[in-house]
Amino acid sequence: MFATIINSLAVILGALLGLLIGTKLSDNFKKVIMTSAGLVTLVLGLQMALEYDNILILLFSLILGGLLGYAIKLEDQVLKLGALCDKKGTDNSFANGFLNSSLLFCSGAMSIVGSIQAGTIGDFNLIYTKSVMDGFMAIVFAAIYGKGVFLSALTILVYQGFFTLTSSYLSPILGEAGINAIASVGGFILILIALSLLDIKKSKTSNFLPSLLIAPIITLLYNKLI
Repeated sequence: MFATIINSLAVILGALLGLLIGTKLSDNFKKVIMTSAGLVTLVLGLQMALEYDNILILLFSLILGGLLGYAIKLEDQVLKLGALCDKKGTDNSFANGFLNSSLLFCSGAMSIVGSIQAGTIGDFNLIYTKSVMDGFMAIVFAAIYGKGVFLSALTILVYQGFFTLTSSYLSPILGEAGINAIASVGGFILILIALSLLDIKKSKTSNFLPSLLIAPIITLLYNKLI
C-alpha cells in the first residue's frame, strides 16, 4: 500500500499546484491547456486501445458495459456525488474533474500491473513512475477543473489498494489477457474524455465504467471456449 499512498499524495500535490496556477490563468490560456490535455489524452487512449487485438471482446465489453451504465444512470450518480462534495454546487466542474482525473489515473495498465507487482513481489518502481506522471497531469486537470481533482486521490487509494491487497488472488485469475483487456477498454474511455476536452463530442463517459469489469469476464469466458 505504501506505493499507492505515494501515488495519491503525488496527485494531491499536483492538484494543489494546478489549483494555484489555474486561478492566475485567463480563459484563453485555460483553453490552450484544455486542448493540450485533450490531445495528450487522445494519444494515450489510442495507444492503450490498440494494445489488444480482439476487437469483438472490446466491442461487446463497451456495448454491454455502456448499456448497464445507462440503465443504472451511473453518470447521474457521479454528478450527484460531485454536487454533495462541492459546497458551492454551482456547476458540474467539480464532478467532471473528479470523474475525468479518476479515469485517467486508474484506467491504464500501470495501475493494475503496478499494484499487483507491489503486492506480490514488492516491486514499487512501476507505481513510482506512474506517480510522477499522475502528478504532472493533476496539475493540468486541476488548472482546468479545479478542486474535484483532489478527490481522485481517494479513487487511486481505493482502486490500486484493492489490487495490491488482493494481488495474490487476482493475478492468476485475470492473467495477462484479462489485464490487457481492461487496459484496452480503459483506452477507449480515455478517448471519450479526450473528445470532450477537445470539444468535439460530449458523452456520458462514466456510463461506460462497467465495461472495465465486463472486459476481463468476457476474456476469461472466451479463453475457456477456444
